Amino acid sequence: MHVSYTDEQNMIRSMVRDFAKNEIEPTAALRDEEERFDRALFDKMGEIGLTGIPWPEKYGGLASDFITYAIVVEELSRVCASTGVMLSVHTSLASWAIYKYGTEAQKLQFLRPLAEGKKLGAYSLTESGSGSDAGAMRTTAKKDGDSYVLNGSKLFVTNGGEAEVYIVFAMTDMQQRQKGCSAFIVEKGAAGFIFGNKEKKLGIRSSPTIEMRFENCRVPAENLLGQEGEGFRIAMRSLDGGRIGIAAQALGISQGAMDASISYAKERSQFGKPIGKQQAIAFKIADMATKIEAARLLTYQAAWRESKGLTYGKEAAIAKLFASDTAVQVSIEAVQIFGGYGYTKDFPVERYLRDAKVTQIYEGTNEIQRLVISRMLLAD
Repeated sequence: MHVSYTDEQNMIRSMVRDFAKNEIEPTAALRDEEERFDRALFDKMGEIGLTGIPWPEKYGGLASDFITYAIVVEELSRVCASTGVMLSVHTSLASWAIYKYGTEAQKLQFLRPLAEGKKLGAYSLTESGSGSDAGAMRTTAKKDGDSYVLNGSKLFVTNGGEAEVYIVFAMTDMQQRQKGCSAFIVEKGAAGFIFGNKEKKLGIRSSPTIEMRFENCRVPAENLLGQEGEGFRIAMRSLDGGRIGIAAQALGISQGAMDASISYAKERSQFGKPIGKQQAIAFKIADMATKIEAARLLTYQAAWRESKGLTYGKEAAIAKLFASDTAVQVSIEAVQIFGGYGYTKDFPVERYLRDAKVTQIYEGTNEIQRLVISRMLLAD
């Protein structure tokens, strides 16, 4: 991989950085405090082309690549991780699944409005008894004439309740376990599709995370995504790309925490000189920068491989593992640099720390990432 950015990518980074500073950052702390999702921000992102970055123009996209997409998620997460994960799930999980496995009719009906930012996407795989063990899910889908009837529940659905288009995984053959899983496109408003409790979370608090239930929910048969029994494969491949999005989110959190630390270290004085001149603080910032640059290279390498049509599952897992661990480590050090102030809501580093933790959990816990990486390396 040649590490350089095109003129278009540099232009988009600059544009998104300005957008994030002017439109997202001013309300980030308040939205976090109020646990409030702001749909207007997503609408504005759609207007400037951020909601369909890697998809062809015929489907309403920007016809760019996954490096550009990672750049955008990083820049958004630099000021608001909740906004970053909103776009990550919308693009890497919901839209990607339709683009890769959808029929032409499904792409025109569902992908196009997602790419244009007219509809928000979500992805629902996790259940109370099947988190890392996705093959243990209990939501069922029974064929009945020209429909499938879904029954069951899902947990921890990012963008849940706000999204109009959901990728839902259900068992069409319980005896086959993973091979009996299928994927469906379910629209908000479908009869029997019920939104449950909204989770109260440690971090990413302005990103809605909810429970969903299906009570004899009828889904048109033409909303089957791919073939029956292909759902587990769709889920796992979607998560490969999702890990690039979460790595970019974690990278943005790390960069934001370091930016705040550098500014504070230049302004705050102790013992008659700026704390940034003190070796203990300066070395912390040097270590932050080193880890962030390594995380950035790993993240963009995975995004580059996806853009080139190369395999990227291992690279995405490595990027997500390292970038998320880096986000937690850098955020902890940022709070330490701020001292007592870092433990208050007067400064953003306590929010960065709270937001960072979940990057080690969703899109596969970091224990699962280590399992994925080791299996690929040790396979015959």
